[in-house]
Amino acid sequence: MSPKTLPDPDREGVWTLGECIPVPGDDGDPHQLQSRVVLYHGSFQALARGNPAFDWTLEAWETLTHEVRHHVEWKARVPDLEALDRAAEANFARLDGQPFDPAFYRDGVPLGDDRYQVDDDVFLEFRLPEPPPSLRFRWESTDYDAEIPVGLSLPAFLTVTGVARTALPGDLVLVLQRKGGWLRLFQRPAIDSRVVRAKPVLT
Repeated sequence: MSPKTLPDPDREGVWTLGECIPVPGDDGDPHQLQSRVVLYHGSFQALARGNPAFDWTLEAWETLTHEVRHHVEWKARVPDLEALDRAAEANFARLDGQPFDPAFYRDGVPLGDDRYQVDDDVFLEFRLPEPPPSLRFRWESTDYDAEIPVGLSLPAFLTVTGVARTALPGDLVLVLQRKGGWLRLFQRPAIDSRVVRAKPVLT
């Protein structure tokens, strides 16, 4: 445990809660890799400040298990958690209006049926030739229709309002990706970000 407070140098209100610091062996064998896990008490205090519902035990456990998982994956040369960390960083960039990889959410936690979770946000992916006038999707056993803004370009990230949020602490985002064309893999198109309102489908 360290008393340090480590704020993110670029994003206000974001702190580094812990780190897994690799200590490689003399022979360079990854199986002999040792690590030192550090939790930053000052960062926990900063995150808890002004939040009476802050759960110290839960946050400490999640941070500790996250950093230990880094150690295990480094030894096994499995990059899954590093990819998840990159996705979280790209999601911060999305929220801050900064440039980001339009496919970052695919490195998040897969929920099935082209659904992914990154931190508290859930992304529903749709591959389409062109933006439709409206889009129907299912969320928490309810069908919704979302009207698509005129002039939308792909790829697009549409943050949805008007949906049930019992199991959604963050954003629900409809991601519209352009379907087809292997040359698009080498392109970095501009990303269209909007807010849309969804309405339940009446039966």
